[in-house]
Amino acid sequence: MMTTILNKAVEKTRWRLIPFMLSLYILAFLDRANIGFAKESYQIDTGLSNEAFAMGAGIFFVAYAFLGAPGNLLMKKFGAKQWIGCTTLVWGVLSSAMAFADTEFKFLLVRFLLGAAEAGFFPGMIYLTSLWFPAKNRASVMGLFYMGVPLALTFGSPLSGALLEMHGFAGHPGWFWMFMIEGVLAVMAGIWTFWYLDNGPATARFLSAEQKQALIGELAKEEKLKQNSRLRDAFSIPAIWHLGLVYLIIQIGVYGLIFFLPTQVASLLGTKVGFSASLIASVPWIAAMFGTFFIPRYADKTGHLRSIAAFTLLAAGLGIGGSALVASPVLAIGALCFAAVGFIAVQPVFWTIPTTLLSGSALAAGIGFINLFGAIGGFLAPQIRVAADSMFSNNIAGLLTLCGITLFGVVAIALLRAKPETPQLPESQLKTSQ
Repeated sequence: MMTTILNKAVEKTRWRLIPFMLSLYILAFLDRANIGFAKESYQIDTGLSNEAFAMGAGIFFVAYAFLGAPGNLLMKKFGAKQWIGCTTLVWGVLSSAMAFADTEFKFLLVRFLLGAAEAGFFPGMIYLTSLWFPAKNRASVMGLFYMGVPLALTFGSPLSGALLEMHGFAGHPGWFWMFMIEGVLAVMAGIWTFWYLDNGPATARFLSAEQKQALIGELAKEEKLKQNSRLRDAFSIPAIWHLGLVYLIIQIGVYGLIFFLPTQVASLLGTKVGFSASLIASVPWIAAMFGTFFIPRYADKTGHLRSIAAFTLLAAGLGIGGSALVASPVLAIGALCFAAVGFIAVQPVFWTIPTTLLSGSALAAGIGFINLFGAIGGFLAPQIRVAADSMFSNNIAGLLTLCGITLFGVVAIALLRAKPETPQLPESQLKTSQ
């Protein structure tokens, strides 16, 4: 009877929270990546150099890298509704402020502050799942949450392109309206959060008293079973550093693709970034949406996590390299589809690997440590691509460089040890941790 009530509570929570989490993730990803759509006209209007643009695209991740963990502590202190609502409001205001960033200094400053504002969001969403969902349900929830990336880029592409078409309205350029309107959407979502989100099952308005009791009881039982690991335990396993390197490489590829895809597609089509080019730019993300749905499920079914992650990343590397080498726009966009599928779908598969190496608090710390490497990768991505293009004086060197880095990541996954070299715990400790 209690199992039935618990399952009903979990199902109702899933329907209540997943659309909410997805909506916010779509807005968050759109607000951090929309400068890719504005790149061409924004640089012309402001006189921003390629190097300054790359720095601004990457500086977002400087604050983002180091403020995630403190953000989670603040969320724990003030409550999920208050923290996520305020965070969303602040990043929405800062995203709108990009409309007034008409100098290099303003551009870099607003991008840095936007990274600081969004720093607590992604780890906050992970923490939110631990507040609401039993452990056996969290993987599927996070898989659906990750769908926010291709959804943001699929629907965000035509939206951003359409807003760029407002060029000249009320005397402002199209990029002004894109930043302003998409930022306002985030502000509205922050206000909605204060009304919609509950801080935990105990205050859930959509659960019955029996469902609250069943869900709270299950979460409390799991909490008692957790092992109190020291923070440094997450850094003592070489495989965690190895995984950090792999994740850094993945994020270099992801953001090296995301920030430049709109202009790359427009170049292939021989046009400027606008609504029509943005529609075509959404095609790789539609493909990524399907890949992100099916590939992780196939990995769960077979259990071959490392090999599937390696082959998925291989497809990404070959796709981004192929898009630089083929002459046909159709084939190039097809290659970009492989790149988008590989870079996005590899991530939920990748995140299952740390769970086979760590447990308890050490797992939480290890995931945060690996995510720090990913933020560094996001910072480096535009720098690497622009530097390679400048060094070789062509627009395919950056893509080929990303291809080479990604293929190195494939090798790194293949060389990952199946089991970490950790000392065997005494039997008494093993019993305590179970």
